[in-house]
Amino acid sequence: MMENIEISDILDHVDHTQLAQTAGWEDIRVLCDEAMAFHTASVCIPPSYVKQAKAYVKDQMAVCTVVGFPNGYSTTEAKASETRQALEDGADEIDMVIHLGWVKDGHFDLVEEEIRRLKAICGPKILKVIIETCLLTREEKIRMCQVVTEAGADFIKTSTGFSRAGATPEDIRLFAEHVGPGVRIKAAGGIGSLEDAREFLALGADRLGSSRVVGLAREELPGRRIQV
Repeated sequence: MMENIEISDILDHVDHTQLAQTAGWEDIRVLCDEAMAFHTASVCIPPSYVKQAKAYVKDQMAVCTVVGFPNGYSTTEAKASETRQALEDGADEIDMVIHLGWVKDGHFDLVEEEIRRLKAICGPKILKVIIETCLLTREEKIRMCQVVTEAGADFIKTSTGFSRAGATPEDIRLFAEHVGPGVRIKAAGGIGSLEDAREFLALGADRLGSSRVVGLAREELPGRRIQV
C-alpha cells in the first residue's frame, strides 16, 4: 500500500519547512523556489519573513508560519497578536504551539479556550495545533485530540522539531483513532526518508512537516527544475 503512494502525491502533502534560527532571506527564497517547483502544499517559515515571502510567491504557494514557537508558553494575548500580525502579512496557515505546562497542570479548559480564540482570529484560514507528542503521556495525547476537536482547529500536529523527538507511527495511529470528524493530522519532525513519508500518509496523516522530503524527491525526479 505504501509503495503505491507516488512521489508527486507525497509532495502535495508537504509543508516545506525552514525554521532554523539562523535562516536568512536567501534561505527562505530558495525554500520558496523549491516549493513552487515541486508543488508542495505550503512553505512553513518564521513569522518575520511572511510578508516578504508572500510578496515573492504571490498566489503560487500557500505560506504557513508558526505562533508561540517552539515552547508554547507565551501568553494567549501574545499568541493572538502574533497570529493577527501573521495574517495581516499574508499568512495562509498558522501552526501554533500549545501551553504544555497547562496540559501538565490539567488545565485543558485553558488550552481549549486558547485554541478556540486563535481559530476565531484565523477564520477560514487554516490553524494547526502542535502538541509536542514526545513530551506528553498517551492519556494526555488522547485528551488533546479531544481538545483540538472541540476547539474547532483544522489540524493536530505532532511536533515542533525542536524538542527531544518528532513524529512516530504510533502517534499518528493514536491521532487517527481519537480526533473528531474534520480534524486532519500533520506529522512533523524527523521525517528522514520517502519511506517515512509514505508510512505517515498511509497511517492517516494529511500533511508532512519536513525540510528533507523535497531534497529526497529531487533525487527521484531529476527532470524537475527550479525556476530562479
